[in-house]
Amino acid sequence: MKVQINTDKNIEGSARLESYFSGEIEKSLDRFQDKITRVEVHFGDENGEKFSLHDKKCVIEVRPVKLQPITVTEHAETLEKAFSGALAKAKKTLTSTFEKIKEH
Repeated sequence: MKVQINTDKNIEGSARLESYFSGEIEKSLDRFQDKITRVEVHFGDENGEKFSLHDKKCVIEVRPVKLQPITVTEHAETLEKAFSGALAKAKKTLTSTFEKIKEH
């Protein structure tokens, strides 16, 4: 499972940021590792320098083997909260998707 972290021009990406978020994805989605080829995370600050509640956005796109990509989005006041919410949604969606496949 390859993990790719992307940021828009309003968010400064760093090796530490990439390492932290990649590690969290690998821990959280570990049980699906053999069923996923790639996970892309996109961070954005929709209002740039202006302050606004819930202006941080995290989009996670998961590419399961032989299935359509699964995309989830979360808005929050910090990147960490947006990431955490999006990751929880992704994990829940993957769990239900793979359970449905197992039932057939």
